[in-house]
Amino acid sequence: MKKLIATMVFGVASIGLHGGAFAADPVKSQYKADTAQADSDFKAAKKKCGPLSGNEKDVCQKEAKAAHESAIADAKAKRKNTDNNKEARKDKNDANYDVAKEKCDALSGDAKDKCVADAKVKFGK
Repeated sequence: MKKLIATMVFGVASIGLHGGAFAADPVKSQYKADTAQADSDFKAAKKKCGPLSGNEKDVCQKEAKAAHESAIADAKAKRKNTDNNKEARKDKNDANYDVAKEKCDALSGDAKDKCVADAKVKFGK
């Protein structure tokens, strides 16, 4: 009976120690810190867009969003090691493409069509 109780106590203690290891995971802590910094930077960048108007404001907001998505993608890639670098590059490319398209909205006619076509070529869309 004492042996059973001792085994149960040891089992519970080992589970508790194992759970503590996850709480102190430095990679997870760094990921949380990186995403919190990205969120903070995003809010500050959006605030700078406030006084702007029209397409300038739209471009500013798209650039802020692109920077945020890029930072989040980098944090995810760092957390999951190098396997996700391809995914991070795709996320960054998509965000930068959105910014380029938004900049084209200031143009009209053939200039806008050429701008959009150039963005598609540049970002592989």
